Amino acid sequence: MSQLFSAGVSPQISSLRLCFYGAGSMAEAIVRGLLDQGLTAPGQIGMINRQNASRLDELAARYGVQAAFDNEAKTTMIGEADIVFLAIKPKDAAEALKQLRHVLRPDQLIVSVIAGLSIHTMETLLGQPMNIVRTMPNTSSTISLGATGISFSSTVSEGQRSLAEAMFKSVGMTAVVEEHLLDVVTGLSGSGPAYIYYVMEAMIEAGRGRGLSEEASRELTIQTVLGAAHMVKATHEHPAELRRKVTSPNGTTQAAIETLDAHGFTQALVHAIGRATDRAAEMGKDIERSATHE
Repeated sequence: MSQLFSAGVSPQISSLRLCFYGAGSMAEAIVRGLLDQGLTAPGQIGMINRQNASRLDELAARYGVQAAFDNEAKTTMIGEADIVFLAIKPKDAAEALKQLRHVLRPDQLIVSVIAGLSIHTMETLLGQPMNIVRTMPNTSSTISLGATGISFSSTVSEGQRSLAEAMFKSVGMTAVVEEHLLDVVTGLSGSGPAYIYYVMEAMIEAGRGRGLSEEASRELTIQTVLGAAHMVKATHEHPAELRRKVTSPNGTTQAAIETLDAHGFTQALVHAIGRATDRAAEMGKDIERSATHE
């Protein structure tokens, strides 16, 4: 792989061996996206986790991917991979990366989906500079409608950048940003689906509270949110402009918006996203402290 990338050429993903360290929902979403888009074959994908063998059996049966269960097999799978995905929980990251220090090769591409974990901290934990792609996807990736922020270490080649973007475009859209902005991506789109679900909860409850059945309130809410998102995307208009178009003077929508404003809806959401952004940074600092106090 390294010779191809050194020439600035992006090889076909199908020619590379991928290893997922972590087998949770995000790892599964990426695997499914890669396979559904025909970017690679199941035999090119290996998956490992710390101890949940039944989860690995489930994924191997569902997708035909390879699974490694004992430590020797895990080490071999990681060492032979061209691309290693780090899909572990932030609280487990420091210990896991220290264990990988003597397993990874300098020419491998490392793709991290660990919230808050900086490239600098990853290199500190691994004990050497690496080709690192730091990403922040969201859970909508599980249905190929994800939004992923991506940043790169200085050693990542153009070919590797193209490869990383192609992999995450298989589960949605991507936005390349400077690394210090990935915490903002985490607060905005990484945690973002939960904000929408929270609003939907309130809408459903409001409908039920005024007499609609649970089913009717739920279905009307789902279609409303879906339609609004599609309108923004299809028309390319700013949400504020679309809102103005449906807000008649002294009408129902104006009454509702004025009530939301009176309760500080916009500021509450802005503050919430800001707090999620700050929390991502705090999580990263926690990991960094554990990395520098070995």
